Amino acid sequence: MARDTTDFRPIEGVDELVEHLAEGNKPRDKWRIGTEHEKFPFYVDGNAPVPYGGEHGIRAILEGMQEKLGWDPIMDAGRIIGLVEPTGRGAISLEPGGQFELSGAPLETIHQTCREGNAHLAQVREIAEPMGIRFLGLGGSPKWSLAETPKMPKSRYEIMTRYMPKVGTKGLDMMYRTCTIQVNLDFESEADMRRKMQVSLKLQPLSTALFANSPFTEGRPNGFQSWRGDIWRDTDNQRSGLLDFCFSPDFGFADYVEWALDVPMYFVIRDGHYHDMTHVTFRQFMAGAARNEISDGLPTMGDWANHLSTLFPDVRLKRFLEMRGADGGPWRRICALPAFWVGLLYDAAALDAAEALTSSWSYEEVLAMRNAVPEQGISAPFRNTTLREIARDVLVISRMGLKNRGRKNRDGYDETSFLSTLDEVVARGTTSAEELLSAYHTRWGGSIEPVFMEYAY
Repeated sequence: MARDTTDFRPIEGVDELVEHLAEGNKPRDKWRIGTEHEKFPFYVDGNAPVPYGGEHGIRAILEGMQEKLGWDPIMDAGRIIGLVEPTGRGAISLEPGGQFELSGAPLETIHQTCREGNAHLAQVREIAEPMGIRFLGLGGSPKWSLAETPKMPKSRYEIMTRYMPKVGTKGLDMMYRTCTIQVNLDFESEADMRRKMQVSLKLQPLSTALFANSPFTEGRPNGFQSWRGDIWRDTDNQRSGLLDFCFSPDFGFADYVEWALDVPMYFVIRDGHYHDMTHVTFRQFMAGAARNEISDGLPTMGDWANHLSTLFPDVRLKRFLEMRGADGGPWRRICALPAFWVGLLYDAAALDAAEALTSSWSYEEVLAMRNAVPEQGISAPFRNTTLREIARDVLVISRMGLKNRGRKNRDGYDETSFLSTLDEVVARGTTSAEELLSAYHTRWGGSIEPVFMEYAY
């Protein structure tokens, strides 16, 4: 999330929180595709991490991007920590360890998404390369320890950094040493949201497997294909993971609100200052728990929107649905991830087929799949088959959905071509992580340094 929300409307009751989510309902002709992708900046000289300050640091890149794009700066305690397009169509933000993120504009086609990503990477290279900086497309930081990883001066991250070790063993790794590609998709009603939430929760482990791309930590293999996937198993299980109540046949907005109300908060913003609220849940906040800690003590709709942004389930519900399972990766993956999910969820026939395929999958089965994927990738077992075979069926459905959409570029090609990188994973039977490990053990001679050349933007 590039910029935290300031909406000072007071909350009168829980019904308003439910309505906030329901306001995301959109007719089909208004559905859009919002793609987010993160990457690790590094100095070409020595493959070292890039700090915030200095003549050739993250701040300098942001300032250069601001001058080039004319976007508005996002400030935190007088420091630039991001940029936002003046009409709200896109933003650039920083993750805790300096991971550079584009939160893309809401677009109509994958063709537009791909052009957007390509333009962004060209723009940031134009600013960063004269500084000796490039960007790495992996799901996990392959070389630097936590101590070596820079920290960005962002107030919410200071609160999270203090809190994470209290609720899990891997939260700091999640914050500082992982990257993702995400896509944000719309729904037209509560029933449509339910179907999309349930299908995408069940298929999120498959997405993690297909995009597995984080096999190295601190210079050597870490035993995982998706280290990022493993990290999410013990980050903060009160606010992340696979949500069992979403599998209910009558799941709705109110159920998500009831869950979110009982998750500890991170912060509230008053007069530009971030107040640590990790000791109370949002329900307790609404009951007056902060009356003696902040000036008014009254919860606002801005507080609720910010709280929703600090929840990390595999699929996150806001006024849209966020697909959160994939590792970061090279440019082709930035196009493939939204294509995969748009094909499954934005065409009626494809959604019917995906729902039929997954309808009998239980929470326990999906959880077992989710736990197997970080180590085993697409070789993970499911019932009497493997995820590789499931992927074949799911990609057929996704391709059908994209074909049915019929969104063609100027050369007459539809969106199905963006699935080709995933077709290759299934045809090979090996993930990107396994290809990296093979290179490490053979042509790279036991060194991870070549990854900075081969997977750099």
